[in-house]
Amino acid sequence: MRRSPYVVLFVLVLIAVVVGVDVLFFKNRFWERLLVNIGIVMVFAAFGLRFLKNS
Repeated sequence: MRRSPYVVLFVLVLIAVVVGVDVLFFKNRFWERLLVNIGIVMVFAAFGLRFLKNS
């Protein structure tokens, strides 16, 4: 049961990074923003599978 707070924190950080990158760099560029968001989610998924899976 200790894993749940880490997952919630992980998801909140993911959301903060995606929103921050969108606001700072890609306000009016739909396709670039979509591709970068997909890339960010894939990187976070890789780290999540690597580090949160074992805890």
